Amino acid sequence: ENGFWPTRLLGLRRAWDSQAVNDLEDSYGQEWTYSDRKILEYTCHTAFFVSIVVVQWADLIICKTRKNSVFQQGMKNHFMNFGLCFETALAAFLSYTPGMDKGLRMYPLKINWWLPALPFSLAIFCYDETRKFLLRRNPGGWIEKETYY
Repeated sequence: ENGFWPTRLLGLRRAWDSQAVNDLEDSYGQEWTYSDRKILEYTCHTAFFVSIVVVQWADLIICKTRKNSVFQQGMKNHFMNFGLCFETALAAFLSYTPGMDKGLRMYPLKINWWLPALPFSLAIFCYDETRKFLLRRNPGGWIEKETYY
């Protein structure tokens, strides 16, 4: 489609931020006007914000217990469940509500732009479940001394 290869990004900032440059060419030959570049930049900022929200899902769930697995504990805390839903709804609201491009410079995302953070969220969750398993299996061991808070 379009975009800039990493090797093309070095030294690009001056032309990217220049309002006088309205024909900046990307790695695929597409030309970008100043306003199109800024829309792309702010859309990427929105995607970064959404990826933080997605990773926070795992952070909230793993902080629920110190040693028990989430599968042992369950997801019965209605306030926490509401918080998960609320933060997701708020991110969607901020991303998709008309006028946010003017107020907060947040632009609507394609649905698949929510997905890149999912593997990181899953990795955090799996890491902590493994850590908790090792804590329960070897109480007082090295893992507990180094990672238990």
